[in-house]
Amino acid sequence: MAVGDSQFQLVTFQLGEELYGVDIMDVKEIVKIQNVRPIPNAPYYVEGIFNLRSEIIPVISLHKRFRIAQIEQDDEDEESQGGFIILNIDGIKIGIIIDRIARVVPVRSEEVKPPPQMLSGIGTEYIHGVIRQESGYLIVLDIRRLFNPKDLQKLIGSDR
Repeated sequence: MAVGDSQFQLVTFQLGEELYGVDIMDVKEIVKIQNVRPIPNAPYYVEGIFNLRSEIIPVISLHKRFRIAQIEQDDEDEESQGGFIILNIDGIKIGIIIDRIARVVPVRSEEVKPPPQMLSGIGTEYIHGVIRQESGYLIVLDIRRLFNPKDLQKLIGSDR
């Protein structure tokens, strides 16, 4: 989120029972669940890698990283199917597993409030802020803190 912007857009998604959002400017695309190949000796929250149009993308489980239970997927309901959000973090593409995509929402900077000390087991260092909604809270993730450059370089290996 660019500092000083009075309005920006968030791509929102569900993880477990909570609604999360990331800045739309950091989202490359959203894809359906793909076949993920495990990576030996990867951190516990790394599911593996998958091939997206000849590009190898590491896949992260925020469920594992934040210790959130996945919601049960209904095979009949196409809309409830999870997928991956492909993020572009400073030129490095990474996929995060989501339970359900929500929508893109416009947000005014003044709506974003500082996060409480602990929120659903997630450390506040990964949260940009929270937005009060009718149905609860929208947790705005700070993906640059969530995936620091050293961790990203380890994930993608030395091929860059």
